[in-house]
Amino acid sequence: MSNTALQRTPGNNGSANINLNWPERYISIAAGVKLSFSGIRNIFKSPFTSILKLGAGGYLVNRGISGHCELYSQAGKINTSPVNINIRSSFTVNRSRTDVYNFWRKLDNLPLFMKHLESVNVINETRSYWVLKLPTGVATVSWDAEIVHDDPGYMIGWSSLPNSIIDNAGKVRFRDTEDGGTLIDVVISYQPPAGGFGASVAHVLNPVFKKLVDNDVQNFKQYMDIPEAEGIIIAL
Repeated sequence: MSNTALQRTPGNNGSANINLNWPERYISIAAGVKLSFSGIRNIFKSPFTSILKLGAGGYLVNRGISGHCELYSQAGKINTSPVNINIRSSFTVNRSRTDVYNFWRKLDNLPLFMKHLESVNVINETRSYWVLKLPTGVATVSWDAEIVHDDPGYMIGWSSLPNSIIDNAGKVRFRDTEDGGTLIDVVISYQPPAGGFGASVAHVLNPVFKKLVDNDVQNFKQYMDIPEAEGIIIAL
């Protein structure tokens, strides 16, 4: 039998079928166990939801133990190549460029309209600590970030520090509009270095994760129109 045929034999999986790194496998197992226990606890109270949780939990546990994600394979992802979640959005708000910049520059304001963020704690002028909520509340992940570019009134760029569980970067530009408002261009990127953990779990539990983040960015437009936002901006 040729080496090629041997590699294709179902019983000879080996490392060729492993497309998850160990950090992602650990978290996948933990998320699966949590979902499974939740399903067991509520099996009589909410049988349909519990069955879904047990199914998803079992999938995640098996995924973590085996180190193989069939969804990755079907998408053409091999070994541990990274998966990117990229969000780009442009919109206008009826606020001055200075006001909008000041609001964004205070990064702990971001969870006010970005509901996928649990918190952003500002440590100093450039450093901050971010906590992200995964879809369905399965778990949270966190990382330290720093401002890498700051052009007051015009642009803010930030990036996670090296070795973060989720490699996160963002950039937002502010431009004047003819009617006195502000045009905002936002680019946010999540690249989990551990085989794409953030993207993969989101794909299993909430296939509209990208839409969720994009909607959070768009929420800023509505948030800036409410009276409470004026008080926050003035306080800055």
